[in-house]
Amino acid sequence: LDEQISRQINGERGMVTQILDGIKEAERVGFRSIKINAVVQKGVNDHTVLDLVRHFRNTFHVIRFIEYMDVGNQNHWDHRQVVSSQELMTMIGRKFPLKAVGANYDSEVASRYAFADGKGEVGFISSVSEPFCGHCSRLRLSADGSMYTCLFASTGTDLRGALRTGASDEEIVKIISRTWSVRRDRYSEERALAASSGVKKVEMFHIGG
Repeated sequence: LDEQISRQINGERGMVTQILDGIKEAERVGFRSIKINAVVQKGVNDHTVLDLVRHFRNTFHVIRFIEYMDVGNQNHWDHRQVVSSQELMTMIGRKFPLKAVGANYDSEVASRYAFADGKGEVGFISSVSEPFCGHCSRLRLSADGSMYTCLFASTGTDLRGALRTGASDEEIVKIISRTWSVRRDRYSEERALAASSGVKKVEMFHIGG
């Protein structure tokens, strides 16, 4: 919520007031509960965590704190800047006691915790400290029609080419199923080894969140 810190993190793209106005507009048109992702970096914005919790407590929105990850190739990731979900949970729990609640669906990536007083919930995505590669069920489609089976992948599977040459829905389904059935993505479980390989990863801005 700190304007200066926000602009430092997001590369001068947008203001906090614009983000909050966007959330209000989403509420106005009928979105009752919005997941709001916040990446936490030690020494950068970790001291603002409780402010964010206070702001969205007692609403239907859910703050999801994400461990700082080495996505892409340009964020100069340093493991020493990771604030683990356990640290965040402890920090928040001291002020606002938490209790674990079950997942909304199979393979949900966030661990859910409700405030003990019933005033909402928070989530934690622990890709660094507790990798969940083994039960990840997500893939991403880039704007140029490539399908990626991992946030840290280097290459994707071209779907646009197949569509433009007249592939049927059934053929597209087969390409997706075949690609998924042979995936071996384990970057978060093998981070140290994978990071030292020097292989370039797809940039986050290319494939979204």
